[in-house]
Amino acid sequence: MKNKFKLKMIAAAVLLTPSMAFATTGYFAHGWGMKSKGMAGAGIATGQDGLAAATNPAGMIIAGNRVDFGLDVFSPDRNATITGNGGGGNQVANGNGDDNFLIPEFGYNQMLNSTMSFGVSVYGNGGMNTNYENGINLFNGGSGQQTGINLEQLFIAPTFAMKINKDHAFGVAVNLAYQTFEAKGVNGFAGISSNAAALSDNGVDSSTGYGLSLGYIGQLAPNFSLGVNYRSRTYMSKFDKYAGLFAEQGDFDIPSMYGVGLKYTPSSAVTVLFDYSRINYSEIAAIANSGTNFLLPGGALGQDNGAGFGWVDMDVYKLGVSWDMSKTLTLRGGYTYNSSPIPDSQTLFNVLAPATIQEHLTLGATWALSNESELTVAYMYALDKTINGSSSIPAAFGGGEADIGMSQNSLGIAYGWKF
Repeated sequence: MKNKFKLKMIAAAVLLTPSMAFATTGYFAHGWGMKSKGMAGAGIATGQDGLAAATNPAGMIIAGNRVDFGLDVFSPDRNATITGNGGGGNQVANGNGDDNFLIPEFGYNQMLNSTMSFGVSVYGNGGMNTNYENGINLFNGGSGQQTGINLEQLFIAPTFAMKINKDHAFGVAVNLAYQTFEAKGVNGFAGISSNAAALSDNGVDSSTGYGLSLGYIGQLAPNFSLGVNYRSRTYMSKFDKYAGLFAEQGDFDIPSMYGVGLKYTPSSAVTVLFDYSRINYSEIAAIANSGTNFLLPGGALGQDNGAGFGWVDMDVYKLGVSWDMSKTLTLRGGYTYNSSPIPDSQTLFNVLAPATIQEHLTLGATWALSNESELTVAYMYALDKTINGSSSIPAAFGGGEADIGMSQNSLGIAYGWKF
């Protein structure tokens, strides 16, 4: 009866969890699991809760028997400025027609015996939203129509982890992915699309796919651990409704990533985490193809070499610290720096996806409650960053400069129960 209840709880969480998450490191979340989020998303070398598989599947064997529910309130501030343009003219616009988003998370982990565990992590992998309510003239042909996009990604990751001995653990997760996308007010690009009927204002489209995550955590010294993770490219079905927007006829796979993490415990009360990760945006043509490819043969929107967002691979560095202030209170903090995925020359199309953030500051805390339960909070501030795209608007669109900027705040809370 107890196991049936747990299975029903997992099924309900999977079915009821929407995929709301938005750009912080490129369009990926800055971290997964509320404890990790309080430490700037660091956690490759440890496992703190039932969301550990999102960062490193091997961490689930460290997390032990537990269930976690969390909810983040995410608030981005997006803006764009277009100057010196002979097409749509100068324009200052904010993309905050939608300004607050709820990002849920769920994790469950069960020890099968002393050396093996099985669990599932459900989380928003990433996404992007802009809503310019008064439109972008260059994008909508000066019609005044609302302009923007909404991309959402949900991962469900069944995970198996095991210890080879007391010092070394391995894990593997199957990433079952679901994503949705909608674009509005970009019909001004119909002339450079290979399929104008599948370019804009076609409602919400969805796709599904799969990938794999592998992880290792080793205790190399009494106070020092090393973690390594790898997430494969997630192969997704195409966005058929937007086959005239995304390169390769609507293909929008999720890029691979890999990383290494260190955990250092200078005392029983203090933990220091440092992670390095690489997100391979260059793998995905719709993301990586240059926004000026439409000037080349075979470069129309939607074609295999079609114009894209011009993103490059991203390096991410995370530093997190936790302090067990008492038996019932743990405090956390962290800092993240990442390279920019958007070159200065590629800002025009990225008015739709202004992933400019390069620095995050985080704070967090956990209170131990009765009955082996706990309450965790995490706050994140992403420092305001503007990319000035000098001469980034091609002459075919009237020339000029597109500048894009963003800052972010998020506040989350999670309840965890150890059993």
